[in-house]
Amino acid sequence: MSVRRLAEASLQPASFAFNRANAAAAKQWINKYPKGREQSAIIPLLMLAQEQEGWVTKAAIETISDMLGMPYIRGLEVATFYTQYQLNPVGTRAHIQVCGTTPCMLRGSEALMDLCRSKIHHDQFHTNDKGTLSWEEVECLGACVNAPMVMIFKDTFEDLTPERLAEIIDLYDAGKGASVTPGPQNGRITSEPITGLTTLKSEKAILKTTRDRDAKAAAKAAREAAPAAIVAAPAAPAQASAGPVAPSKASKPKTDAPETSPALETPSAAKVAPETEKAASVRAPRHSAANANKAAPEVEKVLKQRSGPIVKAEPAAAFKAPEAKGTQLGAAGKTAAAKTTNAKPTSAKPTNAKTGNAKTGKPSLEDKNRPAGIARPALVDDLKLISGVGPEIEGILHSLGIFTYAQVASWKKAEREWVDGYLSFHGRIEREDWVKQAKALAKGGVAEYIRVFGKKPV
Repeated sequence: MSVRRLAEASLQPASFAFNRANAAAAKQWINKYPKGREQSAIIPLLMLAQEQEGWVTKAAIETISDMLGMPYIRGLEVATFYTQYQLNPVGTRAHIQVCGTTPCMLRGSEALMDLCRSKIHHDQFHTNDKGTLSWEEVECLGACVNAPMVMIFKDTFEDLTPERLAEIIDLYDAGKGASVTPGPQNGRITSEPITGLTTLKSEKAILKTTRDRDAKAAAKAAREAAPAAIVAAPAAPAQASAGPVAPSKASKPKTDAPETSPALETPSAAKVAPETEKAASVRAPRHSAANANKAAPEVEKVLKQRSGPIVKAEPAAAFKAPEAKGTQLGAAGKTAAAKTTNAKPTSAKPTNAKTGNAKTGKPSLEDKNRPAGIARPALVDDLKLISGVGPEIEGILHSLGIFTYAQVASWKKAEREWVDGYLSFHGRIEREDWVKQAKALAKGGVAEYIRVFGKKPV
């Protein structure tokens, strides 16, 4: 970027002051910034001074700096940095800024600059003989699709040819610049193709107001045509029964689910009571363990028995002790139990229901103090968040039917002692207060645990 300096002292006016309108505008700009940040208004205030005088004078910079309470050097830094400020006198009727960036250059901006050299002055930032016109080359003005282009004051003139720019310059020099219409100068509208629109020719697809208006017109036409259609149509036969008839749902399964109930169809002239729908629905088939244990023919192409023992259906809340897993129920189970009962004991130290396994020292699984277990729920709590519970201990607790924080939080002292003995923890459950941890996790998860213990669960 070239060095920008103030105009010579001989060109500088002695003083500067905003006129009444710009003084009010300057006050509004200053009020937009918080107290202590008023100096941020220097950019718009310098633009007001340039619009009033045509260029930014040294007196204007100093006056504005005094208004904002900032050193003169700060005001000079801003004025000399931004190229939007003209630091030398420009044409009193027009200062023409010609875009010289690549798109405009490829479309002939050099020819426009040659025209300015011949009609105004050979060098930039110099006025013509009458002092009414000046020009400069600038960077992108933001209408590359309409290249080449120029800007005069705040208006842009696009799709220019040297001949058209010459006409515009002559009109401004004659004081008739207001008669020139800004924008594209070749007849096209904004940035659409010169041959006209090829897409989005109708506003119907993009304006909701247009779509709503068309929809209302179509609905009105349908209402007006409805009476004539009713007269022309033959009379409908009388209904065989006096009761309401539900809409046909031949393709939908008959169930008690509200989603398939014709009574909930909206809109529907016929309303069917839930009792009527339930009476017409097909009840769900009864559970059959034998059928559930067979593969569907369409899946495996053959009707075959799944691998594994046949197990009778049990209630969802039933809990089976770990030692009973893998045993068969029914006749086969009874036979196996009889054989086991009649067999000789393999261990010389029998297991006592109260004292448990004498060899391992663990309490019996049949002990009355053993915590009650539940069937594995769909959502299982992460018991490893309880300090002292790792993956292996969590697996043992699951085998005992312990899956949730609420179960651990409800343990009584005798139950805690049973679990402590079964896990061979020797008092760790009490020391680490599993119950208090479980209560916090059950109440509010990790957030509640942090609130109670002041740390994340580990």
